[in-house]
Amino acid sequence: MVFEEVFSLLARFIVPFSQISVYVFFGITASVTWLTQFSRMDKLPEPVKVIIKIFAFGMLITLPVFLVELFLSRAFIRLDLPPFWLTISYWFITIALVEELFKYIVVRYKVLKSKVFDEPSDAMIYMIVAALGFAGLENILYLLPTTGKIFSFNELLISAATISFIRFLGANLLHALCSALVGYFIAISICRKKKYALTLLGLTIAILLHGLYNFSIIQLDSPTNLLIPIIILLSLTVAVTLGFLKLKKMKSVCSVK
Repeated sequence: MVFEEVFSLLARFIVPFSQISVYVFFGITASVTWLTQFSRMDKLPEPVKVIIKIFAFGMLITLPVFLVELFLSRAFIRLDLPPFWLTISYWFITIALVEELFKYIVVRYKVLKSKVFDEPSDAMIYMIVAALGFAGLENILYLLPTTGKIFSFNELLISAATISFIRFLGANLLHALCSALVGYFIAISICRKKKYALTLLGLTIAILLHGLYNFSIIQLDSPTNLLIPIIILLSLTVAVTLGFLKLKKMKSVCSVK
């Protein structure tokens, strides 16, 4: 995303109510659909109020995330790095590191010390919730550049549905899976009393996969730009599924309090 364009759009346009309503509907629906699917993996559903709160915090961090990303992208440009390293720093540090870190911060300070965190798999569930909250508002921001370029309500619906569906299958799922992976390492770190080392490992893996996903789609040629992201999503899906199963088995021998 070109962040300057996003903020200039927000400053220059007052989006008609009908358009912003459609953007919000499709942007949030994409995230909530994944949230519903992942929630089925939790046999002891979390309190709805807490889910909504963490989802909302995930949305709220979107603005500071974009501001930090904007600052870092400009800072790296001023370093006058070679083009390759400038690209690497953008996708792996400016984007992947910042987004994964902020999603973790939400769960770290709003869930892990809360009474609702009562079984290992909760770490994965709440990381997914925070990630999908972030992805929901990000979806809406990706729709804003179409403002002023749509001349009928049908075009508005088609454009919003198409962009949201693409992000539903790609970026939204990536956010959820990377954060779920971090949640798995958080749970394992608590169970094994190695809180910081394993959590850092989980964040590092998530950042590398997130960065590689974005780098591949934008920077590489076809078919590699599709093949690598598909492999990442499939591998993460398997890893997260196995992670949930393992944490369920560990429930009886692992205390998170």
